[in-house]
Amino acid sequence: MTTTLPVAVSGQGISDHASPADAAARQGFGPRVRRLHGRIGAAHHRAEGMTFSRALLAGQASPLQLAALIRALGPAYTLIERRGPELTAALGAPNLPWSALNRSEALRHDVAMLAGIEASGPSAAAAAWLEHLHTLAQQEPHRFLAHVYVRYGGDLSGGQQLAQQANTILAAHGLPCLRFWRFERPIEELKQALHDAMEQLELSEAEEAELLDEAVVAFHDTQRLLAELG
Repeated sequence: MTTTLPVAVSGQGISDHASPADAAARQGFGPRVRRLHGRIGAAHHRAEGMTFSRALLAGQASPLQLAALIRALGPAYTLIERRGPELTAALGAPNLPWSALNRSEALRHDVAMLAGIEASGPSAAAAAWLEHLHTLAQQEPHRFLAHVYVRYGGDLSGGQQLAQQANTILAAHGLPCLRFWRFERPIEELKQALHDAMEQLELSEAEEAELLDEAVVAFHDTQRLLAELG
C-alpha cells in the first residue's frame, strides 16, 4: 500500500528539496562553504532523480522503504559521531555542536519503532559507504569531514521537508513519527554552526581541493543508497 499526498515534486533528489530560506541563506556563506555548496549543487544537477527519493517527495514511498532507509543509515552515523569530534578538533574546528547534531540516538529510536516492519535485507551501498568512512577516518580525516558537511547539511536543509512527507506516510499507516530529522535546537542556528566549523578547518591547499572532491563522493554515496531503496 502507498499513500499519495496532494503535492508532488518531480525531478528532484532527496537532498535537493531545500526551502526558499535555504536559497536566501546562501548569500551569507563563507568562501569554503560556497565552494562546497557549488560542488554539491553541480552533482545535484548531473544526477538523475532517484526512484525512491521522487516517491518520497511525492508522498508515494512505502513504510517498508522508509524502514530500510533508517536501518541503512544507522551504522554510518554512529561512526561519524564517534570519530567526528576528535577529527574536527584536530583540524582546528573544536566548536561544532556535536551533541545537538548527533542523529545516532534518534536512528536507534526509529529503528526500534519500525521493528514491526519486515527487514528488506542488508544494504550493500550502506556497507560500502561505512567501509569508505572507516578508511577516511584513519587515513584522510579532512575527506571524512566532507561527509560530515554533506550529511548534516542535507539533514538540516532538504531533510526538513522530507520529514513532513515521511511522517505523513507513516501516520497514514498508524505508525508514529520519525525522530531522525527532528533537532532540538533551532535549525538556522545549527546550520550556522556547521558552516562556521567548516570555515575554521585548518587545511593545506591540497587538502582543501580534496575536501571539495570528497563532497561530491559523499553526495554520490547517498545516491547509491537511494538507488538501492528504489
